[in-house]
Amino acid sequence: MLNIALFGPPGAGKGTQSEFLLKQYNLFYISTGDILRKELAEETKLGLEAKSIIAKGGLVSDEIIVQIIEKTIKNNPDANGFLFDGFPRTFVQAYILEGLMIKLGTALDLLISVEVPQEESVKRLLLRGETSGRMDDNEEVIRNRLREYDEKTLPVLNFYKERGNYVSVNGLQSIKKVTTDIKKRINEVLRGKYLNIVLFGYPGSGRGSLGRAIAEKYKLEFISTGTMLDEEIEKGSETGKKVKELYENGRLVPDEIVIRLIEKKIEQSKNAKGFIFKGYPRTLVQSYILDGILKKHNSFINKIIEIDVDTLELIRRLDQRSKTAQRMPYDSSTEKIVKRLQEHKDKTLPVINKYKEVHDVAVIDGMASFDEVFNRISKVIESGFKTLD
Repeated sequence: MLNIALFGPPGAGKGTQSEFLLKQYNLFYISTGDILRKELAEETKLGLEAKSIIAKGGLVSDEIIVQIIEKTIKNNPDANGFLFDGFPRTFVQAYILEGLMIKLGTALDLLISVEVPQEESVKRLLLRGETSGRMDDNEEVIRNRLREYDEKTLPVLNFYKERGNYVSVNGLQSIKKVTTDIKKRINEVLRGKYLNIVLFGYPGSGRGSLGRAIAEKYKLEFISTGTMLDEEIEKGSETGKKVKELYENGRLVPDEIVIRLIEKKIEQSKNAKGFIFKGYPRTLVQSYILDGILKKHNSFINKIIEIDVDTLELIRRLDQRSKTAQRMPYDSSTEKIVKRLQEHKDKTLPVINKYKEVHDVAVIDGMASFDEVFNRISKVIESGFKTLD
């Protein structure tokens, strides 16, 4: 997920820059100005409350702003990220935004401040007022808004400077140059940002082979809990001995062991661009564990991908696999295959539904050749995280 706040005084051109960047980074646009005007046009309770404040050149109360933004976010649970324009305006709102990002299991990646001198802002807004007809585009109200900005909004910059995610851009440049500078900053963030993918699919859907191929293409670390457990057994480590004993007694491996293995893998993968998880999480509890592990490493899940394959095709594939060296214990009979598929449905589908509440779960048609499915997954990944040259 990529979250950006575009910052600057009235008349800085934030709206113009936002419109362009949305198309490049596949973000959902949250402009407090736009959503407030929408509330005004629909004459909602919040809109009527905001009307008198705007007319006087004041800032709309935090209570109103929070309610409108929360409403917007809840109506867009599949967003790949958010671009905030006009929020936060105050030091208090900076904390509010941080709280909203925590609720989403993410964080604000970058605050970009488009800087314009006060007299230039007045000039631009007066010109806009000649054609817009907006009640707040007159000199008295404009100067009042800029005074509000100086007194309340500028301290927000220090809030983000302390967190190391603030950059400034010269707003007196041409629109094209401002856009170029902003893109450069965002692309720097994206280049240093982990790409974390969870790959779902029933046994036989091709998760393993596809996951490894995707990991190689995008320089990700492939994390398969089953593979890691088998490696521990093969090494004869203390963990491996415990896992082997659990297997022999038909017991499940406790989450404590899996957590340590995942964290060890992440810590050892310093050069990885991110991680692709196969076979984990399998349960709701494990989904919360994975969120916590990634949060600990200042990272988050960026993409959820589910490979969809017809049930009869799954059974056919698993039956064929049972005759190869890649066979799994549950491939040995049709009864065991069906039991394993049912287990996936009962335990893992609720996990996918949980992720759908806060992520865009991309469902990929897996009823095709390996190369075709691989290309479909690649397009989904690249559509969400493309950058400009």
